[in-house]
Amino acid sequence: MSNREGNLEPPTRHPVDWRNPEFFDAESLDREMERIFGICHGCRRCVNLCHAFPTLFDLVDTSKTMEVDGVAKADYGKVVDQCYLCDVCYMTKCPYTPPHPWNVDFPHLMLRGKAVRFRKHGARFRDRVLTSTDALGKLATIPVVVQAVNRVNTIPIARRAMDRLLGVAAEPTLPPYDGKRFRENAKRSIAWPVRRGQRTPGKVAIFSTCYVNYNEPGIGHDLVSILEHNEIPYRLVEKEACCGMPKLELGDFESVEKLKNVNVPALAALAKDGYAILTSVPSCTLMFKQELPLLFPEDADVQSVAAAMFDPFEFLVLRDKDGLLKKDFKQPLGKVSYHVPCHSRVQNVGQKTREVLEWVPGTTVSTVERCAGHDGTYGVKSEFFAASMKIGKPVFRQMAQTDPDYISSDCPIAGRRILEGIDQSGEPHHAKKQHPLTLVRIAYGID
Repeated sequence: MSNREGNLEPPTRHPVDWRNPEFFDAESLDREMERIFGICHGCRRCVNLCHAFPTLFDLVDTSKTMEVDGVAKADYGKVVDQCYLCDVCYMTKCPYTPPHPWNVDFPHLMLRGKAVRFRKHGARFRDRVLTSTDALGKLATIPVVVQAVNRVNTIPIARRAMDRLLGVAAEPTLPPYDGKRFRENAKRSIAWPVRRGQRTPGKVAIFSTCYVNYNEPGIGHDLVSILEHNEIPYRLVEKEACCGMPKLELGDFESVEKLKNVNVPALAALAKDGYAILTSVPSCTLMFKQELPLLFPEDADVQSVAAAMFDPFEFLVLRDKDGLLKKDFKQPLGKVSYHVPCHSRVQNVGQKTREVLEWVPGTTVSTVERCAGHDGTYGVKSEFFAASMKIGKPVFRQMAQTDPDYISSDCPIAGRRILEGIDQSGEPHHAKKQHPLTLVRIAYGID
């Protein structure tokens, strides 16, 4: 039985009506926030998901009326600040999402709040920098510069200065940059015979993502190795920019549209040519699968890209169902503690990564489905770092309790944060952090 009070229909998403001038009307936004906050206050089943709901409920419980009408409208922004658009409340918890007549879409209400604030006030320098992933990556990976950036990011006095002057928290380990960018060093294509299945296209286009391109190119190379091992023809997307998720988290729709206009024409051409499009970062996959189609519902190319976009492990499982995937694994992985990122959970494809890892003989997989607390740029901001670690603490504990050989998450920054949280607990462990694609490459015995 559904948790939607007898309604067996799945939750449906309405397009984000950001072209409508009323969308940016502050009074209209406040009325809708008061309505939705009242429903959330009466329900409270999402209280343990993130810090947005405890913030809301604390505002209500400490108000004069102990109802939403006692909360100052100026304080609504405190709730908006705490939402990092994970989408888990909408997809897994809320009983009042459409088609329920109450029509609750908490993440997109928070997105509207961010957009109204961005249009009125813009964004602070730190947030503009952190969300300009391409510009930052191109600068930080210049030879010589990359060594300097990585060194500065590990010097305590420099990190304290960044905390004080920029608002980038001194405590978290920042992902290092790699001077050998993925897109400049990967094989751009390989032409095995195309074997199309009933469920999968027979060829793949790889959208690198900013993180893989600039920070961990090894993840991209591992995906290439897996495709080559399975004789799946592939190519890199020739023209690529940031997917737009970081700018979406600011409510900067105009920047999202500019990035869409760079990415979508090339991706749509590939989709029409019969390619499956894969990205190695769940947030990027979700951006193309869900958020861009909801922001630009009239754009046929956006819809065709969404239809062609696959999570890599979703693609591998479907490829196996087509009888076209090799399972000649040579190396057991031992005990893997696997974290399901929020942006994987809400794609509604199931735990495909766990399924693939469990194919490997001599491997046991323990799974944790809970937010790790990093959440894009949220977890490195000075004002949110403590909350992010509190959110992630149950995950750190659960991931470590099986004494795993590997810590793994489809989200690379979540994996990094989890290992950091385990290290800070002081409990001894021998686990290595590896992306699931890396684990599959290891299991295949590919050097």
